[in-house]
Amino acid sequence: MAHLTLGIESSCDETAAAVLEDGRRIRSSVITSQDALHAPFGGIVPELASRRHVEVVWPVVQEALTRAGATLADLDGIAATAGPGLVGSLLVGLSFGKALAFAIDIPLVGVNHLEGHLYAALLEHQDLTFPFTGLIASGGHTHLYLAQAPGQYRLLGRTRDDAAGEAFDKVAKLLGLGYPGGPLIEERARKGDPDTVRFPRPLPERGSYDFSFSGLKTAVVNYVRRARCEVRGAVGAGLALPKAGAASSAPAPTPSTLDPALVADICAGFQEAVVEALVRVTVAAAKASASSRIVLVGGVACNGRLRSRLTQRAADETIEVYYPSPSLCTDNAAMIAAAGYPRLLRGERAALSLNADADLVLGLM
Repeated sequence: MAHLTLGIESSCDETAAAVLEDGRRIRSSVITSQDALHAPFGGIVPELASRRHVEVVWPVVQEALTRAGATLADLDGIAATAGPGLVGSLLVGLSFGKALAFAIDIPLVGVNHLEGHLYAALLEHQDLTFPFTGLIASGGHTHLYLAQAPGQYRLLGRTRDDAAGEAFDKVAKLLGLGYPGGPLIEERARKGDPDTVRFPRPLPERGSYDFSFSGLKTAVVNYVRRARCEVRGAVGAGLALPKAGAASSAPAPTPSTLDPALVADICAGFQEAVVEALVRVTVAAAKASASSRIVLVGGVACNGRLRSRLTQRAADETIEVYYPSPSLCTDNAAMIAAAGYPRLLRGERAALSLNADADLVLGLM
């Protein structure tokens, strides 16, 4: 008899529910996005996010059950995200999962959102096995793990400041492109030349596998500020644009003053710098860990340039790269159900006192 697991995800601004059969077959996956709600602010407003989760969590679960051809009575267990993430958002999904599990008397497990991302690749690649090196790159996280076995993870490196996706969002806002920034920057980067504006590569010191994107973001800010001032005549006639990374004390003008061709070049140069840092550090970490497989997950894993560069660079080292389809890269509940399923099979049970943890740690530091 098939084992049906309901997954619930609400760690940030997507409300998601999914029903999985035997931990691998997706019977349904429903995601309600809040992009339009947060777009006017250029980023996520936590209070608005949690309120919207309250409004839609039950309809989203109902829709997931309907698409799966299942009822509450058919469920064998529930897996809900317990952290990390925005605590208000986490509380909505986790509290709903606990209440539902109590009401229909089935087991519940809390799932680490980062472990869920790693399981997203396992959902689509039946040949993918442990161990592997996993890069989780999203709006809130940029982490490198050695996934040794189910439930056994060792942190190899992480961002020291901005996450990769957060840097994309901030640069997109600076350029007046909108939100979310990743797809918008990638779209414009296709029309630009990554060598026209070459930004500094945020690479760690030897032996470290950490990331840092705040300096790169500052370099973009300074370049854009100078470029806009020149457009308005604030810089002397004939003065060339500064090299990327040059400091500036000039005021930041409105985002509408740059030529679209220059915006495309800035996007291409910025994207290339982020991709190069992610690729070089990830491949180095995989080699040091003697990994023959790399898993790329998270919202930034949708970026086509990152996928192609990582695949090419890893192939030079005879390392295979796996990544899920875009719908499983972004936050979803299928990955949460997939990560929760083996825990349910092992007999794990979360107490109703389980609380959300905005800083929940995955694996050994």
